[in-house]
Amino acid sequence: MSDQALRQDTPQVSDKLGRPLRDLRISLTDHCNFRCVYCMPKAMFGTRYQFVAHDGLLSFAEIERLVRLFAQLGVGKLRLTGGEPLLRPHIEELVAALSKVPGIDDIALTTNGSLLTAAKAKALKAAGLGRITISLDSLRDATFQAMNDVGFPVAKVLAAIDHAGAEGLPVKLNMVVRRGLNDQDILAMAEHFRHTGHVLRFIEYMDVGNMNGWQPEDVVPSREIIARIASRWPLEALEPGRYGEVASRYAYKDGAGEIGVISSVSQPFCRTCTRARLSPEGRLYTCLFGTAGKDLRTPLRQGDGEGDLLAMIAGVWGAREDRYSELRSLLRARGSGEKVEMFHIGG
Repeated sequence: MSDQALRQDTPQVSDKLGRPLRDLRISLTDHCNFRCVYCMPKAMFGTRYQFVAHDGLLSFAEIERLVRLFAQLGVGKLRLTGGEPLLRPHIEELVAALSKVPGIDDIALTTNGSLLTAAKAKALKAAGLGRITISLDSLRDATFQAMNDVGFPVAKVLAAIDHAGAEGLPVKLNMVVRRGLNDQDILAMAEHFRHTGHVLRFIEYMDVGNMNGWQPEDVVPSREIIARIASRWPLEALEPGRYGEVASRYAYKDGAGEIGVISSVSQPFCRTCTRARLSPEGRLYTCLFGTAGKDLRTPLRQGDGEGDLLAMIAGVWGAREDRYSELRSLLRARGSGEKVEMFHIGG
């Protein structure tokens, strides 16, 4: 049966706002070798912090089984995240297994690039990885090292980008912009990646997790980012590539390529969010800013049948009414509870 035919026969599930389930982001580990100041500040996540133990992580076989269930409910796109997903050994074996799941037509990976060697890029491409996103917050070494807070040099991330490109993997670069820290690098980043074929995306600094010290005045709104770039290189807005796309896309009028902005703070896109998130220990979250997740690992390991697991996942999605970014001010004023940390469920 073709993927198209399978999709037509698949029972689609929608949440309380009518949003379908289309995308699944899978955090393979909460471990990371960076301590980025906007995600995993070193003061809070030092040597004594208790990450998920190895036997608590979903195995690759368990992830594959869950993906088969999500695909039956309408998921076609997967993103492997972390933490740093390349810290999981033999990740290409998981990619190969997931690429064979009926209904899955797109597998992407988000990484900090530190472990993306030429050999790893080749193995991932051969296994069926379709796209890769690499985090890069500045081209200036001092700023980049201050943001990753482990002294990792920008040159090695640039080499990782080249390795991915050499294998023919479409590359997106994510730059989290924080006022007074790296917003002066916006134009330099844009200039560097013009004419490369890579898509640079600027992400508004968000109040993810509980410990990054987020303040509204630290946010550089996407309209300001676009205005800065357009003052140097004229831009034109592009239509969304698909329903639920998170980035607003712009093309350089001189043909130098494309950029994007992700405006979760200033222009929330909750109403078209189609993404579920699976944590390393198998908890299902329905929002990046969620406060609780549904345990799927326990019933999975207890041997619950496919029908029961499908009903459980569909029930979680069907009850969903998350729209944190739209209600940010109200929820923050209410003190709505501790949010899950971003490195635990991926960005």
